[in-house]
Amino acid sequence: MAVKWNGGHSSSVLCLNVSAEGLVASGAERGELALWDGGGSPVAQLRLPQAEDVTSVVFSARRPSTLYTSHGETISVLDVRSLQEPLQRFHVNEEEINCLSVNDADSFLAAADDSGAIKVVDLESKKVSRSLRHSNICSSVAFRPQRPQSLVSCGLDMQVMLWNLQKVRPMWTTNLQECDMEEESPQSAGQFFNPPLAHSLSVASCGNVFGCGAQDGKVRIFRVTGARFERELEFQAHSLGVSQVLFMPEAYQLLSGGNDGKVLLWDVSSNVGKQQKSPAKSLHRRKAQAAASSRKDGKLNKVASNEHPGVVPKLSIEHGEKVNWLSCAEIKGSRRVLVADQTSSVSAYPLPEP
Repeated sequence: MAVKWNGGHSSSVLCLNVSAEGLVASGAERGELALWDGGGSPVAQLRLPQAEDVTSVVFSARRPSTLYTSHGETISVLDVRSLQEPLQRFHVNEEEINCLSVNDADSFLAAADDSGAIKVVDLESKKVSRSLRHSNICSSVAFRPQRPQSLVSCGLDMQVMLWNLQKVRPMWTTNLQECDMEEESPQSAGQFFNPPLAHSLSVASCGNVFGCGAQDGKVRIFRVTGARFERELEFQAHSLGVSQVLFMPEAYQLLSGGNDGKVLLWDVSSNVGKQQKSPAKSLHRRKAQAAASSRKDGKLNKVASNEHPGVVPKLSIEHGEKVNWLSCAEIKGSRRVLVADQTSSVSAYPLPEP
């Protein structure tokens, strides 16, 4: 079922990204960077300085020929039309970078690292405009579409945070472990043995809904309302940690990849609802409905309001290897999910039409 893309790397592929023009970039261990055409053939390769692992690759939304890459503590800016010496380098992080994100205005670049810091670089002045922080490794950061000053982040401190670049402190923070204990679900005791260390974030195209994958195998979906966010949905997605989540361009179609070697496609549209003119009102309405049902039962049914044991994947791919990164590409008129894992290949699987 999978088509293997070979010949681009000799080491484990760690990250992927697809440009608006359909060019695929992949980064691997030992400084390896490769570009692929839609047919899965490598078109260019480069080994970045010091041969440090390439941990994140992101194309500019405004300028598809510009590629931002992180390797070690360094960010290199490359021109994919001529893949050679970086156009410029930023050395603003003090520890290894785990994730890069560029806003859709191409004005800010965020880099999350092992110290818990998120360094936000103003791409016009080429200087750090903000330094944000988690208390442990920051594993993922993502700008929200259509909101160039707003971003979300998560880390191994089990915190999920909403930021606005005009402020140094987070606008809103949720601790995943505390949330689970408040839910009083049967799994709460197990959280201490398998805490929800947060590994990956992805924001839906609407900009108001985002997903988070964690070490406890769960995917949590949140909706941003103003200066805060609420958890809308939570479900057990994988038997081991969720290493990657990725919202598709279509509203509320989510891919997840896990340490259990599975890649799953979820349709969460019926659970998070359509984009409302007033999300706060819909939230208030759902809370009222939950309260009404709890009165009927005589106890608050927390599982019914948040955790959905019945959420089932639309597609299940037995990939077989721990998933390092997921991306999605349109190839020859049909959609593919691209999977990076512990091997030196990229795997491409067909996806059903939306």
